[in-house]
Amino acid sequence: MGFKSRLFSAILMATVSTSLASPSQADTLADAMAGAYGHSGLLDQNRALLRVADENVALATSSLRPIISWAADVRRTAIGGSSPSASNTANVALSMSWLLADGGASRASIEAAKQTVLATRQQLVGVEQLVLTNAVVAFMNVRRDTEIVALRQNNLRLITRELRAAKDRFEVGEVTRTDVALAEARLAGARAELAVAQGNLMQSQESYIATVGRKPNGLVAPNRLPYTAKTLDEAKAVAVRSHPDMVGAQFQVAAAEFNIRAAEANMRPNLELSATATGSRQIGGSVETDTGILKLETSGPIYRGGQLSAALRQAMARRDAARGSLHATRHGIRQQVGAAWAQVLAARAQREASSRQIRAARVAFDGVSEEAKLGARTTLDVLNAEQELLDAQANMISAQSSEFTATYGLLAAMGLLTVDHLNLAVEKYDPEAYYKQVQSAPTIKSKRGEQLDKVLRAIGKE
Repeated sequence: MGFKSRLFSAILMATVSTSLASPSQADTLADAMAGAYGHSGLLDQNRALLRVADENVALATSSLRPIISWAADVRRTAIGGSSPSASNTANVALSMSWLLADGGASRASIEAAKQTVLATRQQLVGVEQLVLTNAVVAFMNVRRDTEIVALRQNNLRLITRELRAAKDRFEVGEVTRTDVALAEARLAGARAELAVAQGNLMQSQESYIATVGRKPNGLVAPNRLPYTAKTLDEAKAVAVRSHPDMVGAQFQVAAAEFNIRAAEANMRPNLELSATATGSRQIGGSVETDTGILKLETSGPIYRGGQLSAALRQAMARRDAARGSLHATRHGIRQQVGAAWAQVLAARAQREASSRQIRAARVAFDGVSEEAKLGARTTLDVLNAEQELLDAQANMISAQSSEFTATYGLLAAMGLLTVDHLNLAVEKYDPEAYYKQVQSAPTIKSKRGEQLDKVLRAIGKE
């Protein structure tokens, strides 16, 4: 066996090995969504915002804890007159204050903060749905544009053969120069359409990279659509129960109710315990003074210029606004589900019609091609029949892509496009891990604070 033969055999074996290995390396739709979930900076941003809301619970909890502080100073006192003198004194003070009762304002603020945390978690779920939706769109666009490019390339090869056949028939006098010019014009158009298709594919690939975090690698077409609902009413009922916007709006109403309780409690008296210990030492002298004060104090508002009443009315207005938002959210979600359902039906009908169109166009193209060989059809007839078949095939590709995109869009409108519902193979973010560590307002040096440090390291924050 010569060198060229051995080289050809090696290339052939490498090509076969690559073709056999490529299916295992190709990305599925689930891979794309998992990649987008791990790559998204938008998710990282909103996870951090959720931790901000978690800390609000800790801040509200800290208002019920004693406050201990210290102070120290060194003073020089000078006395003039007939007998001037000067002394240096060091002072140290340790103080403690503890709010024992505030009419329930702090407790209500804590509960309002907890409801806000739950609402913020739902916002994170909404962002998760957006990220996964973008991944589906990016994946299907690359799949669609890749198939259209292949279709345009095949069409270009076919028209090239048609042009050669027209030239051969022109040489023997079977067709006129007009037929050759028509084929040349159609070939130039096919090249332009291929260039447009390749440009669209490049744009889709860049969008995929931005969304998923890596280049598309032999994307595998999904073999089945996800289950959504049997009827439109069922889809709307699921959405009203489970959509994150709906659930989050309900938590916002609950938080507003607790804020009203806090505003009402601010009109009640407070009870506070305070203690102070001070010590003074004269530097270079013998004067020492130690003082201790323990005080139990109650106080309450009598008149603040209408401030407390305005705050209460403001809290009530915000509660009413939250209720109005909940009402609007419910109707908006139902409308979104209805629109998504209509898009699914339209895409499905387009796919079915395109399938019938392809069958009919293929029969017509085969028939016109055979008739052209017998001289019963012109080159223009063949090119037109071919163009109709091409358009039908392109419509089928777009319809299949649209059906998948619309179905996943319906799943998102129902509030079910999540990694949990789709059972994606990803390392899921646990929104409760951080909250459980901070809800009791731990200090840095406490045991709970050390546990919190481990959680922070686990999420990549020092």
